[in-house]
Amino acid sequence: MATVCAISPGLASAEAPVTQGELLANSCFSCHGYEGKAVEGATIPPLADYPASLIVSQMKAYRDGERDGTVMPRHARGYTDDEIERMAEYIGKQGQ
Repeated sequence: MATVCAISPGLASAEAPVTQGELLANSCFSCHGYEGKAVEGATIPPLADYPASLIVSQMKAYRDGERDGTVMPRHARGYTDDEIERMAEYIGKQGQ
């Protein structure tokens, strides 16, 4: 990896947001379905059906106490704006 980064340093930084977004989004998939796709019989919404902008606004609302929920406010509190945006970008691409 160091060789690849030394040869093309932009490559590592260009991939980092997607990689981090994917890693962060994995915590969502245990409830919202693999890659944000529906789990049969579940009442939890499949995130891949929503645009990244909506995921960002809702995650921030949960985090900032503007939206109630049972589990989501606790999960959302642990994320920065940047992490939420990267996660939402990755999830948003799953529905395409």
